[in-house]
Amino acid sequence: MSTTHSKSSERPASTANGLLMLLLGVLLMLAGPALVALNPDNAFQVVGGILVAVVGLLLLCGLYSLQPNEGMAILLFGDYRGTDRKTGLRWVLPWYSRKKVSLRVRNLTSDKLKVNDRRGNPIEIAANVVWRVEDSAQALFDVDDYQTFVNIQVDTALRDIASHYAYDHGEEDAAPEMTLRSDAEDVAARLRDELVGRVRVAGVAVDEARLAHLAYAPEIAGAMLRRQQAEAVLAARRLIVRGAVSMVESALVDLGERGVVELDEDRKAAMVSNLLVVLCADRDAQPVVNTGTLYG
Repeated sequence: MSTTHSKSSERPASTANGLLMLLLGVLLMLAGPALVALNPDNAFQVVGGILVAVVGLLLLCGLYSLQPNEGMAILLFGDYRGTDRKTGLRWVLPWYSRKKVSLRVRNLTSDKLKVNDRRGNPIEIAANVVWRVEDSAQALFDVDDYQTFVNIQVDTALRDIASHYAYDHGEEDAAPEMTLRSDAEDVAARLRDELVGRVRVAGVAVDEARLAHLAYAPEIAGAMLRRQQAEAVLAARRLIVRGAVSMVESALVDLGERGVVELDEDRKAAMVSNLLVVLCADRDAQPVVNTGTLYG
């Protein structure tokens, strides 16, 4: 047997101006005792005065106030009758129940989650999400607690996003790929799109979602730092060697074109070796003065 979920939908509620009903209620509450005081020996007048005062009190019980970006869901014995978004003092029949819901923009910073990235490395990740209630009926009646629902969906979306991306690029990558660290804008866009789909059932709109914290887990942070340092050193060495080779090649070409000195293949190899050692060494080269012949 299959069951279908009944989706709620917000609609305007039928309410009245609260100031007018406040004045009417106060007048009736004052008129009731006045009727009784005019002829306290008349039972009908006493009963009438009490009824007038009770009606005035009931009118006052139907008053409520709304600030900007607030809504009041109106229900009659559990049946949803609409949402009032008009600000100020409002009034509805006193036997209608009311539930207030904030429509303001909210900022949520999730807890730091320890998850595995695409390569299986444990990382810590957290997100900052800007959201608001868009449909008050769905938020109040389609989920138990829409704030808790949003919190759980943010955590779930973060875990899913982390499993689809590596923390950072690695040496083994054959082609560039998106990572959590280097492609923050793209990751944020995907996180927002996923959250929009997850919280739509609760009548919630997501305006922005970004990673607020991203780091390797403590147990591998030291090893990963050393790996990043090693990769940086290797990249620098490649650049140095590439530049040194270019300089040696240019030197040999210039010497040959200008006829400064003629070198056989062995002497060229020795010269290339010496120049590369000088250019690629970590320390400054120590000059050696040759007082003999060139080949001595």
